[in-house]
Amino acid sequence: MAWTYIVECSDGAFYTGSTGRDLEARIWEHNHDDVMGANFTRRRRPVRLVCAEWFETVDLAFAREKQIQGWSRAKKIALIEERGADLPWLSLRRTPDERSRPGL
Repeated sequence: MAWTYIVECSDGAFYTGSTGRDLEARIWEHNHDDVMGANFTRRRRPVRLVCAEWFETVDLAFAREKQIQGWSRAKKIALIEERGADLPWLSLRRTPDERSRPGL
């Protein structure tokens, strides 16, 4: 069992990670452990889990982590808010006027 997850940091930043271990334990590490927690989240505590996806293998979870890490903030928010229909639109290159789509 493996997970890809997104946590929201105290400053509003998102951190995307993956783990092959217990997800709750991993989130605890982000909030409390100065050795196992990521450097990025260590300076932005506390963090809270806002999205998690389960995968059968660590390789699949890691690939999804890398995919999400390349996404814009707007696309990550759409994933968190379970607005899957918006994901293709958010992947398109747009002019500045088109970026002001209502609801984003």
